Amino acid sequence: MAKILVVGSINMDLVVRVPHAPMPGETVLGGDFETYPGGKGANQAVAASRMGGDVTMVGRVGNDDFGDTLIQKLVEDGIKTTHVIKDSTAATGIAMIPVAADGENAIVVASGANMQVSEEDVNQARPLMREADILLVQLECPLETVTAAVELAKAYDVPVVFNPAPAQPLSKALLNDLDYLTPNQSELMRLTGESDIDQAIQKLKDWGVKKLILTLGANGARVITQDMDEHLPSFEVTAVDTTAAGDAFNGALAVALAEGQPLLDAVWMGMAAGALAATKRGAQTSLPTRDAVNDFLQSHGRLTA
Repeated sequence: MAKILVVGSINMDLVVRVPHAPMPGETVLGGDFETYPGGKGANQAVAASRMGGDVTMVGRVGNDDFGDTLIQKLVEDGIKTTHVIKDSTAATGIAMIPVAADGENAIVVASGANMQVSEEDVNQARPLMREADILLVQLECPLETVTAAVELAKAYDVPVVFNPAPAQPLSKALLNDLDYLTPNQSELMRLTGESDIDQAIQKLKDWGVKKLILTLGANGARVITQDMDEHLPSFEVTAVDTTAAGDAFNGALAVALAEGQPLLDAVWMGMAAGALAATKRGAQTSLPTRDAVNDFLQSHGRLTA
């Protein structure tokens, strides 16, 4: 079983259904209000676990009801939580998410305990890093903590899947240490300061990014290495809620890569997981199982091992 170590955020998502996203200064009357376990790190951990990975989570929650609930949900999904710390100085992180009728969302995060995840937390997980097949990280925790995790993975020759979300500028040294970088289009532009996709891709290649997997939502994905530039068309589904579709993609991608699947097959698996996640409400509640993804791939003529 592929061993996945996830260093990242754990949030409670507070979701409101709205007819359309509010404009600046506009009040929109919403419909249903729901709470869902979330946070990019936890979402990707759950996605990887449901895809068959042996997953350990490194992160923090507050010493509060949300924190207790979130840890219990991770445990129920088979994720090891011995390195999830209850922080006594900060509340559990939350995300406020209005979801429009077409399934598109906007997200506002109050990070709370996620911003207390430290380099020491990463060092405490050193024995797990040594045994991991893949490190999976995002950017909802302090950058210095994420950087420390990447450096430790490099020291142990553990491949890194780096989802640069939410986007922020990254050093060339950090980018050089990554094995797989998985931005969406807006994150690509934020990373590079470019407005043209091809110029942005070239800049990342010049900066030493080895394997770039650009997710394009309804337009699929583009896979760029030194030897390849392939566009993979999306699977057509009726989107209900795109929350965590990207997390489903990254979790499934990490498991497939850890299992040794070829890069394009791994991306197809990630795209299938993301497509299925978009057809259900919520973050972790929408994340598919390996059987569901395999059935979906088979029905589309792209079943992988």
